[in-house]
Amino acid sequence: MMRRNETMKEQIRIGILGYGNLGKGVECAVKQNDDMKLTAVFTRRAPESLKILTEGVPVYSAADAAAHADEVDVLILCGGSATDLPAQTPEMAKYFNVIDSFDTHARIPEHFANVDAAAKKSGKVGLISCGWDPGMFSLNRVYASAVLPSGKDYTFWGKGVSQGHSDAVRRIEGVVDARQYTIPVDEALEQVRSGSNPELTTRQKHTRECFVVAEEGADLARIEKEIVTMPNYFADYDTTVHFISMEEMKANHSGIPHGGFVIRSGKTGWNEEFNNVIEYSLKLDSNPAFTSSVIVAYARAVYRMAKEGMSGCKTVFDVTPAQLSVFTPEYLRAHML
Repeated sequence: MMRRNETMKEQIRIGILGYGNLGKGVECAVKQNDDMKLTAVFTRRAPESLKILTEGVPVYSAADAAAHADEVDVLILCGGSATDLPAQTPEMAKYFNVIDSFDTHARIPEHFANVDAAAKKSGKVGLISCGWDPGMFSLNRVYASAVLPSGKDYTFWGKGVSQGHSDAVRRIEGVVDARQYTIPVDEALEQVRSGSNPELTTRQKHTRECFVVAEEGADLARIEKEIVTMPNYFADYDTTVHFISMEEMKANHSGIPHGGFVIRSGKTGWNEEFNNVIEYSLKLDSNPAFTSSVIVAYARAVYRMAKEGMSGCKTVFDVTPAQLSVFTPEYLRAHML
């Protein structure tokens, strides 16, 4: 059993902005970490209407967040990547150390620059694109490419619900609710595992399947076209759209499972005569519950970087393993090496 002197003793005050699936997951993850406590929740809903799980924690209007900056060490932003985080993260970095799960891969450099400018000006730390992809998968791509420089990277997602893609579909006019499943193509996965280093297009590796509840009388053809042609989300994939009832959505698509694989296949030896395959995989009952657990671990690193006087935008590549851990460096050296 872990003793108190084997762990860090600071109590990190965590704030949550946005109390959907991810926000609730963060609240649960904070409960599992003895060096953290939830001190504030910020919502765009009427604060008095929101009932959270943690007793005694105040709920404030998101519009008043800046007035409560002295109550929070790290603010975890739990909005969507399509429209929420591009605006919220740079804005909140003016007042808080922040962390988000921005997952629109093509727009990460732009988002980084915006958050970096705001955080450097305020003297805060902002860590973006934290979760499992981007996040844990990103780290494994870097580690594997460094170890096997002569090789190729492959990432497969699913089968599972993508929160970011589902959120993007829900924002289309006429859509009431939506779930998007990312599905790896089995033939492509087996080719990669064989070590043959195949050339695979985005379309050859995955398909996407959307289940959509539309408003009564909505233009279904327009909604479907907006989905399948959406840049950064669906345009590069074979996408199937199913329109279903709300009853069917609740009965068959209420869970949020996900997972995936990061694989690097590479050669070693003087004549590159040896084949090697590095594979990292995740199988998750709940995408938001796991994503929030990753974010909370990285919130610990944000807190430590801020205490060291750092500022500006960071990613998972800038964090050492020791900064993530609740254990002391002495304990890590004795038990984890």
